[in-house]
Amino acid sequence: AAQDRQRDIYFAPFAKEQGIAFKEDTYLGGWGQFQAMQETGTTPWDVVQVETAEMIRGCEEGVFAPLDWSMLPPKDHYIKNAASECGVGTIVWSVLMAYNADRLAGNEPKSMADFWDTKRWPGKRGMRQGPKLNLEIALMADGVAPDEVYKVLSTDEGVDRAFAKLDEIKPLIQWWKAGAQAPEWLAAGDVELAIAYSGRIANAQNSGVNLKPIWDNTVYAIDSWVILAKSDKVDLGHKFIAFASDPSRQVESAKRLPYGPTTVDATPMLPPDVLANIPAGPNLATGLFGGSAEANDFWVDRLEELTERWNAWVAQ
Repeated sequence: AAQDRQRDIYFAPFAKEQGIAFKEDTYLGGWGQFQAMQETGTTPWDVVQVETAEMIRGCEEGVFAPLDWSMLPPKDHYIKNAASECGVGTIVWSVLMAYNADRLAGNEPKSMADFWDTKRWPGKRGMRQGPKLNLEIALMADGVAPDEVYKVLSTDEGVDRAFAKLDEIKPLIQWWKAGAQAPEWLAAGDVELAIAYSGRIANAQNSGVNLKPIWDNTVYAIDSWVILAKSDKVDLGHKFIAFASDPSRQVESAKRLPYGPTTVDATPMLPPDVLANIPAGPNLATGLFGGSAEANDFWVDRLEELTERWNAWVAQ
């Protein structure tokens, strides 16, 4: 669905404007495909959409080209965190708290702290398996301001605090691994509240299931366009990124799939019913940017260690 949307809104119109052929491929996530390019010296791509961790690594290792910002819209054309040395944001995605509005009519939760209120909402909780995002969410529910989360987590006391907060609801947690599970569980009444991908909740709504997102303390990230350093079409890559940074095109993209735009001018152009269900504008006001360099450094340094602790904690 994402590639179909990109083809209709970005790829085909750009190819027509430039009078070129536009070949597509699929990036599977992670570093494997870029590692293969490094090892073989073959670079089949010119431009690719990546998550922040890969963008940072590719920039540091010289796999992605430093951008020439004189060929792109000015950085203030983009929302905070969307413009960097090697990447230009294209979508915003997020993880948030959600509930079934049919089941909780008249007793709707309002904040991430409500996820921990087992008296008012005593049912099961759906959460993604693994420490990443859950430790951040737990600290925000415990009163840590979003811009202080990684400062707190960088201490042993902060990590202990996050696990202690999770201890409070551990008997009620039902762990999901696939993104589709959280909305399915909410729809079926298997869980009362769930941490879920915002896009999954919006898609459930579009299919007629009355699920509602809670935007308080969402954790969001930005996927970015990058240009391969060994591409022989670097200038054309810049032209494509500029084309894909047109606010009106990003609005059409948000209408097709529930991801937030990355250009400042796009958000005011969004229809209210679209804006209500995507990570954009006011919905990010209390959000934590989980794609920051600070977040990336933290998880690169401590993911293995904290995953071991997490697995032991889950098994207890």
